[in-house]
Amino acid sequence: MKEFMTGNEAVARGVYEAGVHFASAYPGTPSTEILENIEKYEEVTAEWAPNEKVALESAIGASIAGGRSFAAMKMVGVNVAADPLFTYAYMGVNGGFVFVSADDPGQFSSQNEQDNRNYAAFARIAMFEPSDSQEAKDMVKEAYRVSEEYNTTVMLRMTTRVDHSKSLVELGEREEVSIKPYDRAMGSSRFDAVPAKSKRHRLDLVGRFEKLREYSENTPFNFEEYHTDKIGVVTSGVAYRYAKEVFGEDASYLKLGFTNPLPMTKIKEFAKRMDKVYVIEELDPFIERQMKQEGVECIGKELLPDIGELSTKIIAEKLLGKTTETISFDQDKLVLRPPTLCAGCPHRGFFYTLGKLKNVMVAADIGCYTLGGAPPLSATDTCICMGGSAGTGHGAQRIFERAGEGKRAVSVMGDSTFFHTGINGLINALYNKSKLVTCVLDNRTTAMTGHQENPGTGYTAHGDITLEMDIATIAKALGCKHVRTVNPHKMDEVNDALQWALALEEPSVIITRYPCALKKYSPEDVEEFGALDTKYEVDQDICIGCKKCTKTGCPAVHFKDAIKKSSINAAQCVGCSVCSQVCPVKAIHVKES
Repeated sequence: MKEFMTGNEAVARGVYEAGVHFASAYPGTPSTEILENIEKYEEVTAEWAPNEKVALESAIGASIAGGRSFAAMKMVGVNVAADPLFTYAYMGVNGGFVFVSADDPGQFSSQNEQDNRNYAAFARIAMFEPSDSQEAKDMVKEAYRVSEEYNTTVMLRMTTRVDHSKSLVELGEREEVSIKPYDRAMGSSRFDAVPAKSKRHRLDLVGRFEKLREYSENTPFNFEEYHTDKIGVVTSGVAYRYAKEVFGEDASYLKLGFTNPLPMTKIKEFAKRMDKVYVIEELDPFIERQMKQEGVECIGKELLPDIGELSTKIIAEKLLGKTTETISFDQDKLVLRPPTLCAGCPHRGFFYTLGKLKNVMVAADIGCYTLGGAPPLSATDTCICMGGSAGTGHGAQRIFERAGEGKRAVSVMGDSTFFHTGINGLINALYNKSKLVTCVLDNRTTAMTGHQENPGTGYTAHGDITLEMDIATIAKALGCKHVRTVNPHKMDEVNDALQWALALEEPSVIITRYPCALKKYSPEDVEEFGALDTKYEVDQDICIGCKKCTKTGCPAVHFKDAIKKSSINAAQCVGCSVCSQVCPVKAIHVKES
């Protein structure tokens, strides 16, 4: 039986068919849907972790205990998980251990464009690179065999296009794999990373990597397609699909699906037969660099970009000089549509108020609230990494104090981010007696990646009721004496809390608590916040056309140039009332049903 699947769905299917026992992940585009689809298979214990490091550690623990285990994350998540990754790479495995790094060429949803194939080389672990959904499923299954046979961690390097594109996948049955035995003697000898033992493991790592070289030369995932001796293309991942579309049978191909270690003997033999060799790969010259180090003449990043996502258009233009005709149009008539907070977003009232504060620096974080820095709100200054806002804000606050400017730092993070790594930053601020104001925007879900559960929602990945971790209680337990929780739609309440916090000479925490406007309310949400059944409208007899309501950035609010009045799209409005609160003439009110 075949099914039309995205790459992420295919990975999940591969996890199921490979007999995996345990899977953990932290949501992050483009990898999010992997665990969401694994969760559908009852045979696999699937969990959301508070961050990628914990997800990897949990999967490592499951592997040590003898189960086949899996972890998934986007590429910057591997930065967070690098500590346990590098150590476990030394140790080998008990149960097979595979993880996904979902890279994002083109930075569609990421703060950088790192090529995580470099992690595989750095850690000396095996790596597969699928080019479509069928390969994604097949490579996951093979990765577990490789992991257990060669005693290695295996990385599956996905990219956005493979993650989200669909192709046909032939389905198989689940292989029921027995959990391997675990005994404490094995644990202490193999999985205890004290220096005396790690020195031995370092030698083991080198030895198993050499064995993987032989596998790389013989695996069917590294294969040649011969059509001509004039042009040869060495390629991997989705770039293989692009190359075939551009060159067709006018080139021969060495398609690499297992790319760490590379099959250098096979590469050299292929290159010898060709008059010219192109290396086509996304982002860094990972394959090209190694080929040139081995004396293989090839052309790659001299002509192809190492920035952004590749395409057939780019390859045809750079390598063949062919231009692609497109429909001509007047660029000046394009309307820019930058991303914006949704209508009714609970962050809007907070950022509208925060943006009016003077003499502050606002350090934001990774999440929907990153959009608080965009016009017309323009409320935030910085965004570095997941959970980094409190640390960034604290460091800035220390410099402001040394400069004697009286400037204050405010850090902003979401609820999922707080649990991810934001808690550490708050601990740092409290421990070092910072004057930092930490704002946690609790919209009752992990909103940006599609409403996954987190430790603060009260539900597990399977939708089971669990312990709900209260942010205010945690902040107080850490020793913060100044904690307030506010409704972000009530702007006077938000302003009072901000002024209160900025008047303090000690660390403080403000929690804005209200569900995401797109969230499917839980019974607990309905009980606490009420149903979403209110709409607002503009009384155009009162409206003076000042456009102040449009300065909230709400996409439900429109200004009609023809009549110089504002209006509200009832289909988008969810009754947050922010526009009504900023209207100077009270022209916006609840719409009568």
